[in-house]
Amino acid sequence: MSARLERIWYPELPETAAQRLVRLPLAAAAVGFRAVVGARNALYDRGVVRPRRIAGARVVSVGNLTVGGSGKTPVVIFLAARFVAAGRSVAVLSRGYGRTSAREIDFQADDAPPAEEAGDEPVLIARRCAGVRVYVGADRARLAERARARGADVLVLDDGMQHRRLARDVDVVVVDEAVGFGNEAMLPRGPLREPPHQLRRASLLWIRAAAVPAPIPEFSGPIVRAVHAPSAVLDAEGAVQPASRLSGFHVHALCALARPASFVRTLQSLGAVVTGLSAFGDHHLYTRAEVDRVAARARSEGALLVTTEKDRVRLPVDAPVWTLRLDVRLQSGEAHLDALLADLARTG
Repeated sequence: MSARLERIWYPELPETAAQRLVRLPLAAAAVGFRAVVGARNALYDRGVVRPRRIAGARVVSVGNLTVGGSGKTPVVIFLAARFVAAGRSVAVLSRGYGRTSAREIDFQADDAPPAEEAGDEPVLIARRCAGVRVYVGADRARLAERARARGADVLVLDDGMQHRRLARDVDVVVVDEAVGFGNEAMLPRGPLREPPHQLRRASLLWIRAAAVPAPIPEFSGPIVRAVHAPSAVLDAEGAVQPASRLSGFHVHALCALARPASFVRTLQSLGAVVTGLSAFGDHHLYTRAEVDRVAARARSEGALLVTTEKDRVRLPVDAPVWTLRLDVRLQSGEAHLDALLADLARTG
């Protein structure tokens, strides 16, 4: 998302009357978008359109109501690893947003294609989830059938809240407590892909905890609270070091995220001195020339060039960057995850 949209969607101050007037075209477009989304959901809610169910497999969807940046990928990695540890055969189904290829592909860590072919999130998931096969394509119901035919009995649907063509047994909805639902308006006036009341479809609410929480709608179902915290930093040669290694260092932040400011805040929380930020559009595929320019800027600032794990898979292998790794640390709600695993084992 652009910095301008971020300011509109996640305002720090109440909007003025003049701002609301200028943004009327966005509001008008949001009315149309809301109507289309509502009509589509009604078809599924009333049984007019029936989702495809995959016999012999359990489907766990991880999604959200907003556009980008809520932290779904660490949740997918965490859940997939937990299911594998419980002895399940796990596949992850992803659309592969931002990739340049349209063909369906599947892979594991040892045969993962470049990010431009598969998408950055699928490649990262494969690298972080040993033994998990990742399937990428637009028709995730068809991907699910392929995965089941190859023996998968738990299918994790990445970014699946709005992909209702595939029936799911569990809907995990991720909310970033730092920003909540922003101005609670629909696209393009706000960040919402669905109205807040659609949170009722969630089986479990996963809250990415923040020190200063934004308001989110009440939810009566099970809730997991977790911190998505830095766990390590990989130097330019790939050696793993404690995240605290960045404390006191001058760093230049490189990222292509929905909300780049959150990456800067994370680096600062580690004690790093952020001398600059090079932010590109979400899921941007970096060119060698772009990386060289940013690296030169970092050198001129006397700073380490630091990026995210998701960005690292879109950079040249020999790029002179350090990589910050995030992992999930549960604060509460682990019993709900245990109950989910027990249910999968009982009915899968």
